[in-house]
Amino acid sequence: MLNFELKNPTKILFGKGEIAKLAKEIPQDANILMLYGGGSIMKNGVYDQVKDALKGHKIEEFGGIPANPEYEVLMEALKIIKEKNINYLLAVGGGSVIDGTKFLSAAANYDGEPWDILRKPVRTFEGQGMPFATVLTLPATGSEMNSGYVISRRGTGEKLSSGGPGLFPVVSVLDPEVVRSIPKNQIANGIADAYTHVLEQYMTYKTAATLQDRFSESILQTLQEVAPKVMNEEFDYDAAANFMWCCTMALNGLIAKGVPTDWAVHGMGHELTAQYGIDHARTLAIIAPSHYRYNFNSKKEKLAQYAERVWNITEGTLEEKAEKGIQKMEEFFQSLGIKTKLSEYTDDYKDTAKKVEQAFTDRNWLGQGEYRKLTPQDAYKIVEMSY
Repeated sequence: MLNFELKNPTKILFGKGEIAKLAKEIPQDANILMLYGGGSIMKNGVYDQVKDALKGHKIEEFGGIPANPEYEVLMEALKIIKEKNINYLLAVGGGSVIDGTKFLSAAANYDGEPWDILRKPVRTFEGQGMPFATVLTLPATGSEMNSGYVISRRGTGEKLSSGGPGLFPVVSVLDPEVVRSIPKNQIANGIADAYTHVLEQYMTYKTAATLQDRFSESILQTLQEVAPKVMNEEFDYDAAANFMWCCTMALNGLIAKGVPTDWAVHGMGHELTAQYGIDHARTLAIIAPSHYRYNFNSKKEKLAQYAERVWNITEGTLEEKAEKGIQKMEEFFQSLGIKTKLSEYTDDYKDTAKKVEQAFTDRNWLGQGEYRKLTPQDAYKIVEMSY
């Protein structure tokens, strides 16, 4: 097992009705900017619950943060933070709203061009970011309990990430009741996103981190088990709760400790979103099977372990089990209604591999993956396999 440090200061309030406790968690004298997305919180009752919980607090609002939060939009929110002397942020939404709020937390006290935080990137350390809380409305990214974020810039087509130990939410409210009103395609995205987050931290090479492997495998198995229930039209609170907690646990830092991690799938997937606007989770489902096939020799032992422990595939050679594991993974994504080939999303795909290769080169991403050996040329081949 590799050496590691682990500190996660985020307080979780989990369960039905927990939004009401926000009043006790946010200082009474805080000058709050409440941030949200397209307005779904007005329809599902979350907005009213938050406003009722904080009726004794001073609150400004900023809505309209889009999926794949855009730098230009967030800069408008930053103006409000400056003009209204905001000192506390509240993200009410999914990963995009929370990621945008993290960027604003970092930018609020940053002395310089805000885009440099992402372009360089600049890490935000404890005490440097503006404090913020979250109310999660769309389980998927785990952003409610980690300190990383991804921001897009429309004018340049860039999609960049940053973070730091100063960007953990102070408190996050996770009420599974919100899953009741989420469209099924977004639930499918959430499942695929969380599932791939686990794969990126698990599907590397055999290690001695036995407990970490078991943590990862249990999240994968739970997502597989609850997927049909949360995709069903009839709401199942317990399935929704397990789905929500899986998404948080998939990327709150725990399963990454003591093990090698990959993240090349995300690097390539982000480029597909930047180029075509394809939902982030769906780009991961497009890239992941090809990534594992391309890197089959270096990953086959872990792929076979995945097949055995997660899918109960016990027959065949190590290579046969590894290939069946990839097949089951791809079938799982497809069972959610997610297409796994780029050509199923756009007819304009033929130059995509070259564009991804160029993006990797421009960003100096010359060695990705757990071995730091995946080159821009490898990315070209993997994307081409994903057509």
